[in-house]
Amino acid sequence: MDPARPEDETGRSPGGRPHRRSHTTSADVARYAGLFAQRTTVMRSSAMRDLMEITSRPEVISLAGGLPDTSTFPPDSFAAQMTRIAQESSAKALQYGPTEGFAETHEVIEEVMRAEDMRPDPGDIVVTTGGQQALDLICKTLLDPGDVVVAEGPTYPGAVPVFCSYEADTRQVEMDDDGMRVDLLEELLAELDREGRRPKFIYSVPTFQNPGGVTLALERRRRLVEIAREREILIVEDNPYGLLRYAGETLPTLYSLDGGDYVLYVGTLSKILSPGIRIGWVCAPPPVRAKLVLGKAATDLCTSTLSQYFVREYFAEGDWLAYVDELRDVYRSRRGAMLRALASYFPRQATWSQPDGGLFVWATLPDYIDTTDLLAKALRENVAFVPGAAAYADGRGSGSMRLNFSAQTEEEIVEGIRRIGAVVGEQVGLYETMTGSFEVVQPEEQDDPSTSSAARSGGDGANPGPASGDVLPFHRKPLRD
Repeated sequence: MDPARPEDETGRSPGGRPHRRSHTTSADVARYAGLFAQRTTVMRSSAMRDLMEITSRPEVISLAGGLPDTSTFPPDSFAAQMTRIAQESSAKALQYGPTEGFAETHEVIEEVMRAEDMRPDPGDIVVTTGGQQALDLICKTLLDPGDVVVAEGPTYPGAVPVFCSYEADTRQVEMDDDGMRVDLLEELLAELDREGRRPKFIYSVPTFQNPGGVTLALERRRRLVEIAREREILIVEDNPYGLLRYAGETLPTLYSLDGGDYVLYVGTLSKILSPGIRIGWVCAPPPVRAKLVLGKAATDLCTSTLSQYFVREYFAEGDWLAYVDELRDVYRSRRGAMLRALASYFPRQATWSQPDGGLFVWATLPDYIDTTDLLAKALRENVAFVPGAAAYADGRGSGSMRLNFSAQTEEEIVEGIRRIGAVVGEQVGLYETMTGSFEVVQPEEQDDPSTSSAARSGGDGANPGPASGDVLPFHRKPLRD
């Protein structure tokens, strides 16, 4: 019994009101366990959500979450838009809306997609409560327990818990600097054919991949779409970052190459406007869309009407592309700061991706370092990242980490990388002391990311450090602006 809350033998407090017990004994746990659905045994928590409480502390430099910098959004514009809603549309904005979203929201989505040269049919769009709900609805609609889902390896850490929740058999295909190895995908599909199995869909973040930071090459995009048509397999293209390009040439989306027959397109305003408004969408062929709408109605009836009215007002001003330009400038500089810091403070045995856009860098350490264990040490230094194992359904990726460069200032990014590098350096030094193998210690300060491992190893792109089979064989290319 809690001494601060005395109670009598009936379990009531002296005031006569019942209160909840702690429910922490083994008997309590067993009592509730018998009520849970079988699927809860395979559910996984989100690595980013697990870190939110810790990383919200002001002393922690978080390079973990995929958070955009919402401080860049002008508060006077936000105030003006909300005032207009309050004065002109408050009753409708506070009411229920259609499950598939307002027509005005569909028009906004079409405008955003046209900015990447896509022309969706308005009747194919379903507005969702963020891109995360879109993934959940797709899995809810398409997956039975044991169905195969093919994804990149590593994949979006937020997708892994969704696949697990629907008891999918997730198979992941290795990537390199040019994105998913489509040749290995074809080998996997042939293997599944021999097993008499067919994937329900192929999940891909082809542009500035989360967490890898790489972009699927054009020829691979074309071949991937061809495979979908040849085999009549659906592709789920998740594209939160396509407008956040800082270097290189724009590539067509899978959706534009396919025309919308076999590609389900998932988009969101979270990264180009605000994650707090929770507006995402799915473009799907009519038979699939109809099932998605049924699933959404059972989940939340409709996406927030207030958020949809805000989006309508914001896009009516016509300045959204200018705001995205501002974001690109900010993130380009922060990306450069992170890549320079990695070259300065990470050991020479490490490798990392060189993203042309998006929000993430994927770093891989020597295979004797487990980044899940490393995170605990890093948190003691008040810095956080996402361990690589969160991006795999089978626990691989333990030698890698995802680093975000959008949410912190350049100074904080550099200091955060310095702290992680110091912790990594301690682990490298300990390993070398224990094994008697003194190859390389912490690198000297570097100003140019192009002087990292690929250049130091003769420029042939060899990876002298990580040796495990669960890492991305990224080369370190010179930073391009």
